[in-house]
Amino acid sequence: MAFVLRHSLLLIILGSLVISTAMGLRHGFGLFMEPLSSELGWGRGVFAFALALQNLVWGLSQPFTGALADRFGAARIIVVGGLLYALGLLFMSLSTSELGMTMSAGLLIGLGLSGTTFSVILGAVGRAVAPEKRSMAMGIVSAAGSFGQFAMLPGTLGLLEWLGWAAALMAMAAIATIIIPLGAMLRDKPSAKTTSDLSLKDALNEAAGQKGFWLLCLGFFVCGFQVVFIAVHLPGYLFDNGLAVQVGTTVLALVGLFNIVGTYTAGWIGGIWSKPKLLTWLYLIRGVVITAFVYLPLSPVSAYLFGIVMGLLWLSTVPLTNGIVASVFGVRHLSMLGGIVFLFHQLGSFMGVWLGGYFYDLTGHYNTVWQIAIVLSVVAAALHWFISEKPLERSQSTTVIP
Repeated sequence: MAFVLRHSLLLIILGSLVISTAMGLRHGFGLFMEPLSSELGWGRGVFAFALALQNLVWGLSQPFTGALADRFGAARIIVVGGLLYALGLLFMSLSTSELGMTMSAGLLIGLGLSGTTFSVILGAVGRAVAPEKRSMAMGIVSAAGSFGQFAMLPGTLGLLEWLGWAAALMAMAAIATIIIPLGAMLRDKPSAKTTSDLSLKDALNEAAGQKGFWLLCLGFFVCGFQVVFIAVHLPGYLFDNGLAVQVGTTVLALVGLFNIVGTYTAGWIGGIWSKPKLLTWLYLIRGVVITAFVYLPLSPVSAYLFGIVMGLLWLSTVPLTNGIVASVFGVRHLSMLGGIVFLFHQLGSFMGVWLGGYFYDLTGHYNTVWQIAIVLSVVAAALHWFISEKPLERSQSTTVIP
């Protein structure tokens, strides 16, 4: 028992360090949009498309990296993901063409993120801890990603101001290599196969036949749309409205800081109360907060308040959403099923970041995308109200271990 507890604790710590590094580096990409686009003579749409593709590749590859992690363990997947992440940042720093930026920031970093973030690591955590502790453990690891966003963002801005965008990306590539040895030490064990286990094909068919699974996917689409649009375009939005660049950086840092509280709290409460109902209220509150931010007078104070409240709501969806998948379907194929749900998150991310750049270049403002984000909050709240987290009832021959 003591060995199991030590192993679980070590896995949580290493997973937290990996996800903190990966998410912390990613959280600063929005700071590069203006200087990079201005120096290379691009509109914001070019860089926005590269980051949109990054999120799309991340999502499309996530079910496959998740399935590999379920079968072989997370360590190998994280090592390969860390290598791709570092190479993507390095080639991004050397890119002076639209194609180069798309392939580096879009393809390579997208693949790197799929192997170093939530679905792979939360799947490993979900398998390692007891069911009654699972939601809180997922909240702790998700909170670590939030801490990385808070802690690394000022450093990213400092590198950008000190070295310029290209050299700053090279320094970030060096930081990303830390993921490789951390991943190698993260020795999680795939769930032991039994004769009662569903095959991968049967698990996919079972999930596809559950209405709640698709409602969860559609709800996570909204999450991706909102958070990635804000993460990438908020600094530019504030700058366009006369606020200093440092205000945008501070707001994103506040999002990361208060996200620590939000994700941990969501994981803890999700172990006590209904996770679908918590998600309903979370999306409704998001809609109210975005509405107030967009339509009330804008100032540094209102921007900071927005960062604080959005931070509390930012990744609170992650432990709750993955917790529902684990509760309903079990943990045998958790990384793969969680990866499918996360694919929809990334489809939303693609649309949010791309439409932000597209409409900005078309109209010179972000009003349309803010309005879409508000409407989607209401849609997501309604979708989650009808989701059940009750474990599926299966025959004796296919009983799942929760």
